[in-house]
Amino acid sequence: MTASADRLGATGAGGRDRRVEVTIELRDAEEALALCGSHDRNLRRLQERFDVQITARDRMLKLAGEQAPVEQADAAVRRLLDLHRAGIELTGETVGDVLGTTAATMAPGGRAVRAALPAGALGRGGRFRPCTSGQARYLQAIDENEIVFVTGPAGTGKTFLAVLKAVEALKSGTVDKIVLCRPAVEAGERLGFLPGDFQAKVNPYLRPLYDALNALLDVETVRRLIEVETIEVVPLAYMRGRTLERAFIILDEAQNTTIGQIKMFLTRMGRGSRIVVTGDTTQVDLPPGKISGLSYVLRILRPGAGIAFHCMRETDIVRHPLVWRIVRAFEEAEGAAREGGTASPRAAEQPDA
Repeated sequence: MTASADRLGATGAGGRDRRVEVTIELRDAEEALALCGSHDRNLRRLQERFDVQITARDRMLKLAGEQAPVEQADAAVRRLLDLHRAGIELTGETVGDVLGTTAATMAPGGRAVRAALPAGALGRGGRFRPCTSGQARYLQAIDENEIVFVTGPAGTGKTFLAVLKAVEALKSGTVDKIVLCRPAVEAGERLGFLPGDFQAKVNPYLRPLYDALNALLDVETVRRLIEVETIEVVPLAYMRGRTLERAFIILDEAQNTTIGQIKMFLTRMGRGSRIVVTGDTTQVDLPPGKISGLSYVLRILRPGAGIAFHCMRETDIVRHPLVWRIVRAFEEAEGAAREGGTASPRAAEQPDA
């Protein structure tokens, strides 16, 4: 391991939180400088945020204080190290995002804040919690609104957390069924004829939704609920003409809908239903000349009165730290193209002949 921690201390009198020390070994002086910041600015922010004592000497960082704050500060330092080692500059904004994330996912006393799932709701993987402040706000938006549009880069948990809340609603009896759908649009490739029956043809497009379900429920439960149509996983085209009441409805990859398709989808909503629409407006795979339905709806609708918009950020990415670096590189390239008055690389792409 590149960072080590030694925890010392004992429980205080009267059951108070015990005092501990955590020692983190850094790789080199450059890493120590990046982590500490100019004139130890980052260390001061950590100390003030978590009320811990931090001592930096050579390549050793020592955190001391009560157990819960030290654990929070330790998590923040390790997150900052992960980002730095992935090539991401630890700017004031980045540090602020990480500090907010760590605090948002820990309750007083050091307990992790977990998604409000009833006991035994999940058959696999135990209970789940938001990993970032952006994810926590996303879950809150779903709780407080009937329609939620969430956008943001890959790896931020947009789909997984929507399915998580759908399972929660089903288990609590808030809804009677879950409907998951996606537009059947290829990601810039021409796959040609797919063999097999209807299910075999659409499964490749719907696989991410099945993956989320299987992470939350055991495979047999998913199979049984699909058989009795308590859970439906369907292509977007098969939503036309339906009215869905007391259902939790999720439209995934909505950036690949047309204006007509997303209008059709949103008007399927019946009494007692909730809708979550997810998408990444920077990854549109529609043919040239087609306008993304998600982008259009975000322009013409206004949040409020049961409708919420939520935007995930780079700091909400919970996949490998390198994903953050990749997303940022693409955004910088797109921004440079716009400032230079040239077409973006994606806009310049042409379909294969």
